[in-house]
Amino acid sequence: MGAIEDVYADLDADVSEDDFREAVEEKVEQMGGLADEETAAMLIAHELTENEAQTVADVQAGMEEVRFLAKVLSIGELRTFERDGDDEDGRVINVEAADETDSLRLTFWDGEAVAVDEGEVEVGDVLRVKGRPQEGYNGLEVSVDQAEQDLDATIDVEPGDGETIDALTMGQSNVTVEGVVLDTEPVRTFERDDGSEGRVANLSIGDETGRVRVTLWDDRADRVEEIDAGTTVEVVDGYVRERDGDLEVHVGEEGAIDELDDADVEYAPETTPIDDVELDETVDIGGVVRSTDPTRTFDRDDGSEGQVKNIRIQDDTDDIRVALWGEKADRDLAPGDEVVCADVEIQDGWQDDLEASAGWGSTVVVLEDGASMATTPDADDAGTAGENNVQDAGASTGLSAFADDGEGGETASDGTGGSTAGAEDGTADGEEVEFTGTVVQTGDPVIVDDGEQTVTVDTTESVRLGEEVTVRGRRRGDEIEAEELF
Repeated sequence: MGAIEDVYADLDADVSEDDFREAVEEKVEQMGGLADEETAAMLIAHELTENEAQTVADVQAGMEEVRFLAKVLSIGELRTFERDGDDEDGRVINVEAADETDSLRLTFWDGEAVAVDEGEVEVGDVLRVKGRPQEGYNGLEVSVDQAEQDLDATIDVEPGDGETIDALTMGQSNVTVEGVVLDTEPVRTFERDDGSEGRVANLSIGDETGRVRVTLWDDRADRVEEIDAGTTVEVVDGYVRERDGDLEVHVGEEGAIDELDDADVEYAPETTPIDDVELDETVDIGGVVRSTDPTRTFDRDDGSEGQVKNIRIQDDTDDIRVALWGEKADRDLAPGDEVVCADVEIQDGWQDDLEASAGWGSTVVVLEDGASMATTPDADDAGTAGENNVQDAGASTGLSAFADDGEGGETASDGTGGSTAGAEDGTADGEEVEFTGTVVQTGDPVIVDDGEQTVTVDTTESVRLGEEVTVRGRRRGDEIEAEELF
């Protein structure tokens, strides 16, 4: 074989040998004899493969031209628009496409857009695409120069319709999924490459199979200000993408989030027992709030102001401090609240204790009435934060709360600077007392917290986690032998 045939044989590109040879001859002529056929062939091969994307994930905004395979997952509506200085209206149609690695939007213009609208391209077709990638209003999109159906190629992604959260897969579009709103984040603005301002917001939803982060773009971003945590919603015409290894549902101009009044959706989180967490893990933990510290503000390196609030939560295995950063510090949490802190990072804390950090990618969920957004787990299921009764936590007399010492560390206290023991709170040992507080642990023993003191209650009465009760009885130290409980 000659030099051209040798280079072509090693070339992995969608071009015929005749077209390749013709391009080599043109290159030799352009260079005025400065390159022979072999050099010219290698130059052409490099030009052909430089922007050849192996997968959709390889396509990046800023590439001059790309070629790749993708399956059509949905086709939008044909739209017309006026062009400046042109009497004829332009036409455009958007197509969501994906492979096993990622998804993006294909934009067809004018005659090609009309052809797509008339059925020359259908959902499920695998296309060999050539075009110019750019950052669009709803993420990466490719302005298509050429698209041909490849009947021999197979891509293992399917359009989504009526899915549960755990059934979502990379590349799905036209996704409709219901869930309970777990957490919302405020609208943020950003500048696009073309100088225009974009808007984005996030919320998290959950169902009985799991949870997922939902990203709302531009006009849809305002929905986070209209929907409260605990509301059941339906995401309509979303599309699934991947971020930092996790799937997200994106909602653009063609999608929506609708509130549902009669839907029966439950969120049943599965959590890691607190005593099983390890340094540098990202985990979901759940339990009862034992104490909360005041919110503190601080100056970041860039001069902006940040805020953080520390809480301490306890499950049936241990307790841990959780740092709530940013807007999460504004959450109204109180002792006795049952919470799930999802996607928190376990870090080194004060005095070598582990602590959990709940940042922008974390979700903090208050489970109302103990389990209104969760199914009640089996009694033996220590890793599920459903009812999450905090029993036998290794503290028969109640655990100390922790307050920030103002220097970034903690000091052990009961929230008032004193011990919960009767001798130090002014109550004589064995005196008849009446104590009102929130149940932060059920079972044996029952633990009640009034925001300033924590006591154990010797009682056979049945109580619910988070319930406010009044105990009358004889107090010895930090234990009350209940004569009445109501």
